[in-house]
Amino acid sequence: MMMVEKKWFIGVDLGGTTIKLAFIDYYGEIQNKWEIPTDKSDEGRHITTHIARALDDKMTEVGVSNDRFVGIGMGAPGFIEMETGFIYQAVNIGWKDFPLKDKLEIETGLPVIIDNDANIAALGEMWRGAGDGAQDLLCVTLGTGVGGGIISRGAIIHGTNGMAGEIGHITSITDGGVQCNCGKTGCLETVASATGIVRTAKDTIDSYPESLLHNKDEITARDVFEAYGSGDAHATEVVHITTFHLGLAIGNLANALNPSKIVIGGGVSKAGDALLTPLKKEFQKFALPRVKEGADFAIATLGNDAGVIGGAWLVKTKIMQKS
Repeated sequence: MMMVEKKWFIGVDLGGTTIKLAFIDYYGEIQNKWEIPTDKSDEGRHITTHIARALDDKMTEVGVSNDRFVGIGMGAPGFIEMETGFIYQAVNIGWKDFPLKDKLEIETGLPVIIDNDANIAALGEMWRGAGDGAQDLLCVTLGTGVGGGIISRGAIIHGTNGMAGEIGHITSITDGGVQCNCGKTGCLETVASATGIVRTAKDTIDSYPESLLHNKDEITARDVFEAYGSGDAHATEVVHITTFHLGLAIGNLANALNPSKIVIGGGVSKAGDALLTPLKKEFQKFALPRVKEGADFAIATLGNDAGVIGGAWLVKTKIMQKS
């Protein structure tokens, strides 16, 4: 066992602006972490080369070689063919029909496993974060969009072609909703993401001449929650609209999935109890009594490290078990 425990994993979390990388030990402790800019030029075709180069440079700096590592677990945005690590489309990166796993394996000489970025964040929170080892977990990330990861009996649910967990695209506004990046209208993402919260605030501000948000040049979701904490009527209305739609979606999901933990992450989750308290109130209206009893809410604790730690978990549980 000692030899196995000395092996490390590489976690990679690809974002639209930066790529986060980490060397992680057998127990999920980060040994080294750093990031590089995401080069989206030429439809993102240089990204795998940049990752391979960054890993080589860090290995040289730390004084370790390729044989120290079991493999690479990488989270990427977009629609992914799970078995082959093939990206059908990643709009924010520029990839279309891109063989991510194959290219990265060739360039690094290591086994690679790919999953959706929201999924690996959920796995990270399950292993080392707010999930606290829960085997049935629902993770919702509220950032520029709304992401989701569904874990059942310790494994991510992918569905028939990798689309399970697209919580942000549950329809919330059935008629007259805002256009979403996915092509549909009225998605949860259009009301419950940071972008959606700001849109709601701007759309309703004229009805509240006393709103504290009138003082802001550029309203942010953080501004909304700060004003809400001060008792501002306008911000209270915006938070109510946001948490109503979020609570309805999560309540319905929980009725179907019966999770023991519901972890809320992403930038918006930094609002803490200002978000959780009204969200739980809405959730309780829609969740069945026994579902409510079983489900604990928690704010994600790993922040930007969730994705790389989840990537390492994939290597530990998928690649290592095969070898």
